[in-house]
Amino acid sequence: MPEAARAAGAGRGSGPLLLGVRHHGPGSARAVRAALEAANPRTVLIEGPPEADALIALAAEEGMQPPVALLAHVVDEPRRSAFWPLAEFSPEWVAIRWALEHEVPARFIDLPATHTLAWGQEEAPDATATPDGPDASATPDGPEAPETSKPDTSQTSDSGASEEAIRIDPLAVLAETAGYDDPERWWEDVIEHRGVRGSDAFGPFEVLGEAMGALREAYGSGGHERDLVREAYMRLQVRAAQREFGDDVAVVCGAWHVPALRHKTAVAADKALLKGLPKAKVDMTWVPWTHRRLARSSGYGAGIDSPGWYGHLFSAPDRPIERWMTKVAGLLRGEDRIVSSAHVIEAVRLADTLAAMRGRPLPGLTESTDAVRAVMCEGSDVPLALVHDRLIVGDVLGEVPESAPAVPLQRDLDRIQRRLRLKPEALERELELDLRKENDAGRSRLLHRLRLLGIEWGAPTESRGSTGTFRETWRLRWEPELAVRVAEAGVWGTTVLAAATAKAEADAVAAGALADVTTLAERCLLAELPDALPVVMRILADRAALDADVGHLAQALPALVRSLRYGDVRGTGTHALAEVAAGLAERVFVGLPPACAALDADAAEEMRRHVDAVHGAVGLLGEVRTEASSVAEGQDPRPETDGTGIRTRWHTVLRTLSAREAIPGVIRGRAVRLLLDDGELVEGEAARLMGLVLSPGTVPGDAAAWIEGFVGGGSGGGMLLVHDERLLGLVDAWLTGVPGDAFTDVLPLLRRTFSAYEPGVRRTLGELVRRGPGTRERAAATGSAIPGFATDLDTDRADAALPMLHLLLGLDENDADADDATGNDVNNSDVNNSDANDNDANDLAGVGR
Repeated sequence: MPEAARAAGAGRGSGPLLLGVRHHGPGSARAVRAALEAANPRTVLIEGPPEADALIALAAEEGMQPPVALLAHVVDEPRRSAFWPLAEFSPEWVAIRWALEHEVPARFIDLPATHTLAWGQEEAPDATATPDGPDASATPDGPEAPETSKPDTSQTSDSGASEEAIRIDPLAVLAETAGYDDPERWWEDVIEHRGVRGSDAFGPFEVLGEAMGALREAYGSGGHERDLVREAYMRLQVRAAQREFGDDVAVVCGAWHVPALRHKTAVAADKALLKGLPKAKVDMTWVPWTHRRLARSSGYGAGIDSPGWYGHLFSAPDRPIERWMTKVAGLLRGEDRIVSSAHVIEAVRLADTLAAMRGRPLPGLTESTDAVRAVMCEGSDVPLALVHDRLIVGDVLGEVPESAPAVPLQRDLDRIQRRLRLKPEALERELELDLRKENDAGRSRLLHRLRLLGIEWGAPTESRGSTGTFRETWRLRWEPELAVRVAEAGVWGTTVLAAATAKAEADAVAAGALADVTTLAERCLLAELPDALPVVMRILADRAALDADVGHLAQALPALVRSLRYGDVRGTGTHALAEVAAGLAERVFVGLPPACAALDADAAEEMRRHVDAVHGAVGLLGEVRTEASSVAEGQDPRPETDGTGIRTRWHTVLRTLSAREAIPGVIRGRAVRLLLDDGELVEGEAARLMGLVLSPGTVPGDAAAWIEGFVGGGSGGGMLLVHDERLLGLVDAWLTGVPGDAFTDVLPLLRRTFSAYEPGVRRTLGELVRRGPGTRERAAATGSAIPGFATDLDTDRADAALPMLHLLLGLDENDADADDATGNDVNNSDVNNSDANDNDANDLAGVGR
């Protein structure tokens, strides 16, 4: 067909040139570029929000690197926002770039965002609004799960499975009509592999327009009001452009809209549809986007399955399959997999063969993936998943120039990121920080302040190399939606520091629980907010004075005491915090015994966790107060300092808890165990207390709860039983004496207690029980050994470990020699005279310490 006829069929001869496209389709993008080169229109109209017309010129700047997105948000409520993503292979982006390169005016003609965002809020004020832009996603409740309308989607009012398919994806219906079961494969064969042949620049748009016209004729508009309104606005904008430029106008829009734009309607009818639309004041800018967020799997309704693959098809100048296999080989080699050039050659040959066998014009993504799996991955889907994640989808993050409009907070964040050399990246990575280094400390402050503002760029994780407070490990990943979070946080201040300070103060006032305030105080110390900390501390002191719930106080104390660790590393004063923590601890000491009485099983378990948390907090608080007293007095820590005093008072509370019968057994057992671990029980005291609890007069359920508190969980209780056979014998004797009718009641508690032990500990306990109680004592008395245990101390093996112990403890050679001499004297004089009971007592004491 001659080009003139093609142009007429596409709308070129009798009106504007209508270029119906598939959003984010590289074939459509190439065809748009060829059509614009052939037609050379005087203006280009693009489906998109008209408020972004002023931002089009930024697309020509050097700092603009797609994928990017137009972001629209309500000025007074930034959380209500919408995105219009554009990739390098998006037809709209190609049209924008062509217009800028040829100095042709370009305009957006879709329904304005001022109506889109307000309309979505009216329809669903408590749900995600749908702006119905070409690739838009509105998120009044947050951008995590955007809903999008698809321009190539028909939404019909008729019922039936086929019409539901049209509503979801018209390409699926066209593919099914053509005998394909995969719409993506049909699109590749018809569009992507077809290319632009010779002078047939308008052919693809004529064919696609005819297909969409047939679908619209068969299914209509579907009665979807928003499609009708959008198309009415587009027609008005096209008419306005025709009045200014004549018919020398090109329109780039979703193929689904082409029949509606070609349809002749009265101007008055179109204006009537637009009358009375709600409005909202909005701002627009460019923001970086990622290939991952272009993927349909991210929840983006107009997304595609393989943005990385489409980007490759668009950018590859020739031989796309060979170049793709080379990329895959490079990725797998980077992961230490053996992939040679021979693998690449064989994978290309296999992809070509598969395409020929399947009757396809060229190998597509399916053939390429099958070839990679068979040749480079040796049939395994594990490395193939990496190829899919890194290449087929991809982690490309776009960039926008500094001249793009942005809220002041975003400007300040960009400046800090450049100063700290902390560039946002779409690929998730771990960042190790040493807070003793100035730059790392600055990075830590920034990440903590952003978390306070709800900008979750990074999440703290456990450090593998060190447990010191000067180490931090973060898992970083920049998501495009964080731009909305930054705009939303802009209401708190124009800089990151000012905004985080104001947000922390507001959160402290609005906090509902005491634990929330103490957690906020900890976060203020981590973020180094000196202006916010006094406000938070004042509110904390007031809340602590008024809160009489011991559970709340016990829950709040650990976070407060943890905050004291950061003074030395971060240079933050924590004196006021220490005073509040000490007062809070005293109130916990007084109120804890009464609060633990008469609790049911669930409440007792929760209170046991509080006791554990308070025990750890008291130990740390005692160390901090001891060090503070030493620094103040200029001398070494002494036992009479406040740190030792607070620990002594806590031990008194634990003794009270262990002795009161009204307190649940799980708490009493835990109190005894904590005293034993701190070395506060005399020799044999733990065995005596356990013997009393496990006597026949105790209800089996209470005894099982005591055992769970004493040796349960991952607290090392299994090793305690291994090293003290008296305790193990008591448990064994009690368990064998439990009546049959009560055994089923205590079994869940015992199973929960012993199942937490490591396999080796459980196996050793089983061996000891099988041999019977007192086996170790009898073996030591007779001089014979039992399997797994020696008859005497192996001094040679013990001496071999001493050099490493001295190194770990920081002892010099003189100290080591003195220790060796002392150890030898002790061994020579006492070892042969020690009896089995002394050995067991030492074992118990060692575990207790």
